[in-house]
Amino acid sequence: MNPAFDIDALRAVVTGIDLRSFARAAVELGRSQSAISMQLKKLEQQAGTQLFVRKGRGLVATEAGEALAAYARQIIALNDEAARVLGAAVTSETVRLGLPQDFFDDVMPATLSSFAADHPGVHVEVRAGPNHTLGEEIQAGRLDGAIVFFPEGAGGEGEHLCRLPMQWLMHKTTADQTVHDRVPLVMFDHPCLFRQATLATLDQAGRRWRVSVTTPSLPGIWGALRSKLGIAVRTGHGVPDDIACVGDGLGLPSLPAIELRLLRSQNATPAAHDLCEALRRETLDRVAPH
Repeated sequence: MNPAFDIDALRAVVTGIDLRSFARAAVELGRSQSAISMQLKKLEQQAGTQLFVRKGRGLVATEAGEALAAYARQIIALNDEAARVLGAAVTSETVRLGLPQDFFDDVMPATLSSFAADHPGVHVEVRAGPNHTLGEEIQAGRLDGAIVFFPEGAGGEGEHLCRLPMQWLMHKTTADQTVHDRVPLVMFDHPCLFRQATLATLDQAGRRWRVSVTTPSLPGIWGALRSKLGIAVRTGHGVPDDIACVGDGLGLPSLPAIELRLLRSQNATPAAHDLCEALRRETLDRVAPH
C-alpha cells in the first residue's frame, strides 16, 4: 500500500527547508519543535529512507529529502488551489520574490503594489541576494521568481530583459580627481559579476589596482564612496544623487555591459506566475533603457 503523506508534514518540510531551520519553521507554523520532529520522523518511516541528516545544530535535507520537498511544493500548491476553488478556508498562500538590492527602491515596491492589487490575500516574501544565490534558490524551488544579472552574451537560463552598461562610480566631491596610482576599489564580496568585470577590465588595460573596501551590501558600497574611500562599479540604475558616474575624465578603461534576466520556478503556482509577470513588467518599465 502506498503511503499517504500528511499535508501538514509536507508543509513543515518545505517551510523548514525554505527558512533553513526547523526551529524557525515551528514558530512560522505555530507548532512545537517536538511536533515538527515527530512529523519528520513519520515521513521518513513512510518514505522508507532518510530524508534529513544533522549538520551542526540543525537538519539538512538528503538527496531524497530534496526530492520529496520538490513534490511537496506541488502537492501543497494543488491542495491549496483546490481549497480556494471550493471556497474552503486555507492558510494564506506564500509566493517568493528575489532580486538584487539595486532594485529595492523602485522595482520591488512597484511589483508588490501591482501584484497585491489582484492578489490581496497572498503573502509575498522578498529576498535580496547575490546572483549565484538567487539562481540556486530558483533551482531549488525556494524562490518563485527573480531578476538576476548575467554576463553579456552568456548562455544559460532565464528570459533576457535588458542590457545595462556598467559605470565607474565615485562620490561627487571626488569625481573630478584623476587617479594616478593604483585604482582604489570598493567592491562586493566574492563571487560578484561586477567585481570580476572590474578586475578583468583593469588588468586588460594594464592599470594597477587595490581593494580599498569589501562589503556584502549595496548600502555599504554607497557608504564607502561617501567616505571617499575609492571607486565602485555598478549600473547607473538607482545610483544616489550624491554619487556620480565617471570614467572617461579619469582615464579609466571602458567597462562591458551586463544583462538582466528573469528566472522563474518550474513549479510556479498561478499566483507565482502572476508575480513573475508583475516583476517582468515593472522591470522593463523602470529599468530597461527606452
